[in-house]
This record gives sequence, C-alpha cells and structure tokens, in this order.
Amino acid sequence: MGICVRTGVGFLAVSACLAFLPVSAHAEWQAVEKIKTYAIAGTSGAELYDSIGERGPGVGKARAIAYTGFTLTWTRQYEPRGRDCVLASAVPKLTITYTLPKPSAQLPPSTRKSWETFIAGVHKHELVHGQIIKDMVKEIETTSVGLTATDDPDCRKIRADLTRRLSEISQRERQRNSNFDRTELSDGGNLQQLVLKLVREQ
Repeated sequence: MGICVRTGVGFLAVSACLAFLPVSAHAEWQAVEKIKTYAIAGTSGAELYDSIGERGPGVGKARAIAYTGFTLTWTRQYEPRGRDCVLASAVPKLTITYTLPKPSAQLPPSTRKSWETFIAGVHKHELVHGQIIKDMVKEIETTSVGLTATDDPDCRKIRADLTRRLSEISQRERQRNSNFDRTELSDGGNLQQLVLKLVREQ
C-alpha cells in the first residue's frame, strides 16, 4: 500500500508517493529532464513578448514566461527492528519538465538574434529552478535514510515524523525559488534585462 500527496506551489507541482518495497538504501538516481514548448505569435520582439503574456503558462492568477514543473515518486522501505522502526531506504524517481515559449513564425535576422539571447537566458533561469528541485530531493533522501522512531513496531510514528520533516524541506525549497525569482525580476535583475533587450531587439 502507499500514501500519495499532491501539492502545487508557484512554479512547482509535486507528486510524492510512499511505497513500502525493498530496495537498496544507497541506490543511485538521476533526474530525467525534459523541455516542452508552447507556441507564440509575432515577428518582432515586442510582438513575441505580448504573445507570451497572452499564451504563457498560468501560474496562480498570472501568466509566466516559462514554467518548471516536476513529478516525484518515492520507493521507501520501512523495517521494524525490535520495537523500533527504521526507514532503511528511500529511492526517488524525479522528472523535471521545463516549459518554454517558441515562435511559430520565421523571425527576421535582427529579431532572431535578440530572441536567441532571450530564450537562452530564460532557459538558464529555469535550470536554476530545476537545480533547486534536485537539491530538495537530495535533502529529502539524506533526511529519510536511517530515520528511526523508537517504540514504533508498527512503523506509524515514523511516517508522521517524516511527513513533518518533508513539510519543512518543501517550505525551504519554495522560499529558495521565491527568493531567486524576486532577485531575477527586480529592477535591473537578469530577467528584467532580458525582457527589455528582447522588446528593444538589442
């Protein structure tokens, strides 16, 4: 049996499932990273940016230029040891998807050059969000493996303890993402400069 929890916060979507199957405590894992695009219209920098505002992925009540989402599942092994319970292994399966804008029409040379600079910068920005997600998963793994609850032969208390710890880790991850976006979107920030250069076709 398993317990599944789904949450969505800002640029993130999480699916965390706790399955109780025997696995290696130190299994290696790698995140799967994908890119998908959404079509935008226009042949000038200003038109492209306006189209992003109309067609960009929805984040809350607003639209974003790009979006980093992920799905995360866990295979965990809980082991009763005497009257205690130990979380012997925790192996994640992480898929990160970066959603980026893509012009649907061929661009004139001057616009194409500014667009390529813009989208490369946006992609780089989203990769930082991806790294924050990967850092979170590594922290969860470190926190989980070896976690022990005393006087818990049915392995119930340990799950409540783990849920509390995961909530704290998730809150820190959300704060990191928020702080990063705030810096990038501030006056003179990297994303703000990318937008201005696109619109002005610099």
